Amino acid sequence: MNRLLPALLGFVLFASCNSGKTEKQDAVIKPVDSQTVAPVIHPEWANQGNIYEVNVRQYTKEGTFRAFATHMDRLKDMGVTTLWFMPINPISKKEHKGDLGSYYAVSDYTAVNPEYGTLDDFKSVVKSAHEKGFKVLIDWVPNHTGADHGWLTRHKDYYELDSVTKEPIWTADWNDTRELNYANMEMRDSMIAAMKYWIKEANIDGYRVDVAWGVPDDFWKQCLPQLRAMKPGLFFLAEADGPQYHVDGFDATYPWNLFHKMVAVAKGQNNALAIDTILHLTDSTYPANAMRLYFTSNHDENSWNKADFGTMPGPIHTPFAVLTQTLPRAIPLVYSGQEEPVLDSIRFFYKDPISFRKFGRAKFYKTLLTLRSGNRALAADAAFKKISVGDDKALYAFTREKDGKKVLVIVNLSGKAQIVTVMDASLYGKPYNVFASTSEPVDGKPWSIEPWGYAIYVYP
Repeated sequence: MNRLLPALLGFVLFASCNSGKTEKQDAVIKPVDSQTVAPVIHPEWANQGNIYEVNVRQYTKEGTFRAFATHMDRLKDMGVTTLWFMPINPISKKEHKGDLGSYYAVSDYTAVNPEYGTLDDFKSVVKSAHEKGFKVLIDWVPNHTGADHGWLTRHKDYYELDSVTKEPIWTADWNDTRELNYANMEMRDSMIAAMKYWIKEANIDGYRVDVAWGVPDDFWKQCLPQLRAMKPGLFFLAEADGPQYHVDGFDATYPWNLFHKMVAVAKGQNNALAIDTILHLTDSTYPANAMRLYFTSNHDENSWNKADFGTMPGPIHTPFAVLTQTLPRAIPLVYSGQEEPVLDSIRFFYKDPISFRKFGRAKFYKTLLTLRSGNRALAADAAFKKISVGDDKALYAFTREKDGKKVLVIVNLSGKAQIVTVMDASLYGKPYNVFASTSEPVDGKPWSIEPWGYAIYVYP
């Protein structure tokens, strides 16, 4: 979404005094009864998959689909399994932000932004991605359109209207957009038809849904089954935090609370026990198979809050990235340029291309991504067991296990070296340390792990 007020992100109430629509990302979460909820059947590829967020505008100096396509072999080698393209639609010109406008102010739901290329260019990228083994998601913006979308002239009743002026309204300071009216059944049908278009025309594999929290739950219960009927195995990611979105039919949601806790731990404002708090909350409130999008950065967090180069600078980033790839329920995210890494904000409304030169984290991410995709113990639904290996306020350790496969993960979430002692005799042996690329003993003898250190052991 085109969040323009960084201080609001994740904590502050978004509200429109005219629409009455509100959202609080860290609001009290009400549990759902897993016994009464028909679980979403996730596509098998998602269970050990990952998502790479593609910012086409900034990915290359050309900013086109064709230019991005030259990076796909590299991303495949890095272990990426799913490409999420930020909105590919044309951007409204009216009241646009900055030089180029917000990706999330869409002027036409069934057209391609000419800056990126043509529809055929996009279809070619999707076809090539599929041939290389990727799945493809596109970003969808159903809460609002851009301020000059064609519906505004043809179907004014598709929009929320000010009670006095009878003109379409917008939320917060998103004055480059206009809020859609989900009480209008014709508008709902038009939205669903537009989403069906990309499945039929470009053969995409699902959607990341922007501001899913701003759209009524009953719309998703109406929409998602129709889309899944078109193409089995579609995947839906909601930019929303709450168990109800899984009841609505989404595969995965945003765990903003976990991300904010990780940032707090990185700053020394909290400790490793905070991770347990969030996992316990999720287990007690979400359906048993709910997947969560774990991340250390994304387009919003990078642009407005300096993630991860400011929130988890330097080596501090690594143990948190390990957690995003190894915690239960995970479908982990890597944002454009994190593998370089880009140590600056990528500007939102201007041309600010990424310079790929060093790929300093590519090997690190490759180790994580390929381990996850190749080992059933790191599947989203694999068993999780927390273990104590020392100071629980600094060290976070756990095992994951499934189908006879087991991994042991140990991270130091502090700026001081810590002593690790594995006391669980069932873990003794000579497992493979994936980052050291060697088998080494785990036998109960104490050893030192460096500040912000990490280790993953794979058991035969």
